Amino acid sequence: MSLAETTQSPVAHPDRFFIGGEWVSPSSSDTIDVVDSNDEQVYFTVAEAREADMDRAVAAARQAFDEGSWPRLSHAQRADYLRALGDQLRLAGDTLTDIWPRESGVLIGIARMSGPSAGSILDYYADLATDFDWEEPAAPSAGGKFGLIVREPVGVVGAIIPWNAPLALALYKLAPALLAGCTGVLKASPEAPGAAYVIAEAAAAAGLPPGVINVLTADREVSELLVRDHRIDKIAFTGSTAAGRRIATIMGERIGRYTLELGGKSAAVILDDADLATAASTIAGAECMLSGQVCSSLTRLVVSRSRHDEFVRLLADVFAQTRVGNAFDESTQMGPLAMSRQRDRVESYIAAGVAEGAKLVTGGGRPKHLDRGYFIEPTVFAGVDNSMKIASDEIFGPVLSVIPAADEADAVRIANDTVYGLNASVFTEDVERARQVAGQLRSGTVGHNAMRTDFGIAFGGFKQSGIGREGGREGLLPYLETKTVILEDVPQRYR
Repeated sequence: MSLAETTQSPVAHPDRFFIGGEWVSPSSSDTIDVVDSNDEQVYFTVAEAREADMDRAVAAARQAFDEGSWPRLSHAQRADYLRALGDQLRLAGDTLTDIWPRESGVLIGIARMSGPSAGSILDYYADLATDFDWEEPAAPSAGGKFGLIVREPVGVVGAIIPWNAPLALALYKLAPALLAGCTGVLKASPEAPGAAYVIAEAAAAAGLPPGVINVLTADREVSELLVRDHRIDKIAFTGSTAAGRRIATIMGERIGRYTLELGGKSAAVILDDADLATAASTIAGAECMLSGQVCSSLTRLVVSRSRHDEFVRLLADVFAQTRVGNAFDESTQMGPLAMSRQRDRVESYIAAGVAEGAKLVTGGGRPKHLDRGYFIEPTVFAGVDNSMKIASDEIFGPVLSVIPAADEADAVRIANDTVYGLNASVFTEDVERARQVAGQLRSGTVGHNAMRTDFGIAFGGFKQSGIGREGGREGLLPYLETKTVILEDVPQRYR
């Protein structure tokens, strides 16, 4: 795909919501403009949900769970729907490829994998229909002849997704929830609702029963209504730690279930035997993928004091040569940030880093050759103290802080000296040392010689980076309630 011009709406019904299996008119005339991050032009406009719309969506999901067929189908039957949904998303690959770079600034080469990746997520969970212990015998210890552990759907799920990678993060909530037998409301981000609309179109084309998936776009005030609604049994949220803290407070008040995938300030611990050039190239390349708008980005780079200056030079050389430009340009290595607000945030942190005394080595401003779009130069700070704002706060942009450490033990201490614990990595030529240091890092994922996140295994964080896991078998468990059944005889199927 060459450089793309702004086109008509990429979705069929931007002026409506998908509720109860139908495209319904909103309760108000309020709308949200979705802006192309590459040129700051309005890409398309969607309806903005109000209280009545959210109420209607929750009611539809509740009815589908309490009275509909979905929770009463077999897991294999639901798996067939998941595969059909995946096939429809594969067919929508061109549309998804157009949406993601415009809304979030991701590179076109990565966006092309949207349709196939979506299908793979749904196929993975469909396969679990026959490869997961939905119930298993358990020997009673306090009376009774035969016991069972039964795993049943948690109920109605409110899925709240962010703007940076909305398609995948929606599906890592919806796919396990649907397989388990849950119904749900998918609340799209106002900045990036396109993928959610495509999911709704795919659900309709795949013939999912009415109310199983309901989709609308809302801002924070109406989104909180979803969290507060007692008809919602579980909230699955990806976003900022501040918003997650608010959700946890509300759900705690009503003893609702929730999983939170939150922020990060992830460290790369670069040991003394690591190849610095490879480490610099690897870290810089990963940071460019989504312009640093990734919660698990390795943005704190901890290296021994004796190797600090050499590593900074190598890292700055790579970042200084990075081609920043339109995300649809095949030669671009880093696209724009998603929105004006996000660029302002990144610029404010760059200013704070300078003010606190960190050394700005490269970047720090807007690319001079780009007068439209939310672009920022990839930026490196050297000599950073871990107490500085640029080292402690999640910036969500291509700003890397190099932090000198006295030795390996000090590097581990610095890496763990954060309220977050989402991701980390160890750079070393010795796999045994990598495993040893990984065991000391308080992080949900630890990679070796790369920025690793693997939703096929499990993804989530320690500390203020979240509660629960998404992806893999671990990502299915939060959508299940465990029931203990104790019988006075053995059922036929277990004899």
